[in-house]
Amino acid sequence: MAGDNDSKYRPATQLVTGGRSGDFARDVVNPPVWRASTHLYDNCAELRARKAANRDGQFFYGRRGAPTQWALSEALTALEPGAAGTVLYPSGLAALVGALLTVLRSGDVLLVADNAYDPTRNTATGLLAGFGIEHRFFDPLDLDAYEAAFCDRTRAVMLEVPGSLTMEVCDIPALARIARAKGAVSLVDNTWATSLGFPALKHGCDIAITALTKHVGGHSDVMMGSASAGDHWYRRLRLGAQQLGHVVSPDDAALVLRGLRTMGVRLEKQSATALAVAEWLAGRDEVAHVLAPMLPGTPGHALWQRDFAGGCGLFSFVLKGGDDAARCRLVDALALFGIGYSWGGFESLALPFDVEPVRDTMPWPKAGWGVEDRHAIRLSIGLEDQDDLIADLANGFAALTEG
Repeated sequence: MAGDNDSKYRPATQLVTGGRSGDFARDVVNPPVWRASTHLYDNCAELRARKAANRDGQFFYGRRGAPTQWALSEALTALEPGAAGTVLYPSGLAALVGALLTVLRSGDVLLVADNAYDPTRNTATGLLAGFGIEHRFFDPLDLDAYEAAFCDRTRAVMLEVPGSLTMEVCDIPALARIARAKGAVSLVDNTWATSLGFPALKHGCDIAITALTKHVGGHSDVMMGSASAGDHWYRRLRLGAQQLGHVVSPDDAALVLRGLRTMGVRLEKQSATALAVAEWLAGRDEVAHVLAPMLPGTPGHALWQRDFAGGCGLFSFVLKGGDDAARCRLVDALALFGIGYSWGGFESLALPFDVEPVRDTMPWPKAGWGVEDRHAIRLSIGLEDQDDLIADLANGFAALTEG
């Protein structure tokens, strides 16, 4: 919901109280699941007034939402300092695509961080390219090369922090500042930390995108995305989403709103466990590198300390030598870590990955690494006991030398 998101309350309290100000939510703890495609009017004058208003809190037609979706949008906006409103999308990728299509036009150039989420890259090389939008991948750790990549047609920059899979922390305030000086719009995928850990608009970005599927939903049972922005871009995002026909179901909005209430305590628990697991992995002889911004001594930790108020349970590690078969033996031996995509739920997951196919400008293995340090595993830490997770990983490492 659009509006002033200044609050006298701290984030933990806002998680509980957000989205409960509307008439339809004032007298209940949870806003009702309001299912309706058709909204009725008392007369023609009211119908025409509602069509012209086009804002949350005003009934028009189900595609513009209803109290359940409005409550979620309002709560998310309150958590993003500087936001005038939040638009909901049926998935995180839909939010990314919807935001990019709102900003870009044929003939524009889009700069994409080379460590961005693979579907983001695929959108740039596929859908957007088909619309005549040129993409250029850049190393977000190289500010000079990034600044040199701009041209007079550069319209937008797509950022992500930390980088997908390899977890690099870039200087988002500097990247956004350069983009603004060049007349470009900066968009950031802020799913890892959420607005609780990294208030992206406050750090200079124009549009903050979050896959609500992950931490906000938190229970691996719903898909949704959001984009929050100041007044200028919020209004355009809203119209763009309506023109694309994007709408989320009230049932899904209720699930995400329920997840939002406990997101703070889940993130705190998962972050603490992830740090303990990362520290344990750093002491293993079989591990060449731990890619975890929260871990002291790792690349990007200083920037994480400077800019972030929190983290989450997602990080990666790289095995020392070995091969894919050994890596698969480790992952297959895990009992508490499921093998699957996504992350941010209450359960732990492990995902083997190779980066070479999805990098254009950033080297992998990284400079200074051993040539064989390329077999990586991403972990999403859930709410299980940390000692049980560590014991499970120890069993996985025991399987490395088998076979």
